[in-house]
Amino acid sequence: MAHPRRLHLGAFMRPVGIHTAWWRYPGGLPDANFNIRHLARFAQELEAAKFDAFFMADHLAVLNMPVEALKRSATVTSFDPATLLPALAMVTERIGLVATASTTYDQPFHVARRFASLDHLSGGRAGWNVVTTSNPDAAKNFGLEHHPEHADRYDRAREFVEVVKGLWDSFSDDAFLRDVESGIFFDPERMHVLDHQGPHLSVRGPLNVARPVQGWPVIVQAGASDAGRQLAAETAEVIFGAAASLEDGRRFAQDVRGRMVAVGRDPDDLKILPACFVVVGDTLEEARARRAHLDGLVHEASAVAALSIALGVDASAFDPDGPLPEIPETNQSKTGRERAITLARRENLTVRQLAQRLGGYAGLAMVGTPATIADEMQAWLEAGASDGFNIMVSDLPQGLEDFTRKVVPELQARGLFRRDYEGTTLRDHLGLKRPENRFFA
Repeated sequence: MAHPRRLHLGAFMRPVGIHTAWWRYPGGLPDANFNIRHLARFAQELEAAKFDAFFMADHLAVLNMPVEALKRSATVTSFDPATLLPALAMVTERIGLVATASTTYDQPFHVARRFASLDHLSGGRAGWNVVTTSNPDAAKNFGLEHHPEHADRYDRAREFVEVVKGLWDSFSDDAFLRDVESGIFFDPERMHVLDHQGPHLSVRGPLNVARPVQGWPVIVQAGASDAGRQLAAETAEVIFGAAASLEDGRRFAQDVRGRMVAVGRDPDDLKILPACFVVVGDTLEEARARRAHLDGLVHEASAVAALSIALGVDASAFDPDGPLPEIPETNQSKTGRERAITLARRENLTVRQLAQRLGGYAGLAMVGTPATIADEMQAWLEAGASDGFNIMVSDLPQGLEDFTRKVVPELQARGLFRRDYEGTTLRDHLGLKRPENRFFA
């Protein structure tokens, strides 16, 4: 029997793995994040499993950690997503292609043009992950001494998103006549000059790309701070959440959807997909052993660095066998800080234990058999805690194939996930409406 609601699944490919030690796992592909053949194969594997989207996070600086830890990090280099995703568009047909672009260190015209182009190149499969950038080292790569304040980054982001949407609406859908007889290529009456002047941005427009296939590429957001939730309620169509438990997920969903109603948006115009780390085994014992093996490959220097990044303070001076001390507020990610502190308090972890957990992956994890993982996902869906998940696999290629070839068929057998794509665009996959052009209704 068909399930009344079905899961949406994205794949968080950061550019391939989130766990610090994914590249060291036996049988893995250590160069995968910088190898186009591997990345194309992963995208095709995900498309064969009918995933909604391939999502690539991005960094505008090498990770802000000591070199002892940095030298162990596989994310020290990766492709620019604006270069990689068009290449993946050419070797796939249906899967959505979502990339990060920063509202702090980019310009609206660049972002609007880049994602409108990707949407056309892919036939309507683009999504923009809106981030304000949490790594303070990024500032120095853009001629600034100091990272802008958290509140200022979010104020700029709010204005930035509105400007980008306005630029995407520069032309009506029927603006391009291409009338060979008369020699008229487009109707200037169907072109809008934005002429935006705001507190953070000044952008004339119009965009020199036709309106995207989807109207607008899908607006995706992460971030669970109060400012992040409010921005998501106002602008996001998909949230990559960070809830660590079903109850957290349900509270988060209720909060954000309540904020949407308050700003006049329909709560159904948003899909909430928490990040979910999966480790699959044929038995529960096998899955747990795989997770333990993976966590055991995380070096102590990487663990302490991961803890320092999460907290926004240097954790190397803390007593490793003592409890986590009081942590002051910083100008870095508020979500990461809260998540680490909550985990330490909830599980009564020492600094060493917390660092080891964060050094691997400390968020929501489903470790088990295809059936137990499907049970957990079904529970989240039915409780209204999520609309699906942004999947992070344990290792590549085996961890990816274990999920696509074992867990996905289990979800399909329960009527919880599609057996085939029913449309061609990312909006079709997610069940999101194509937005009206604000200037040419």
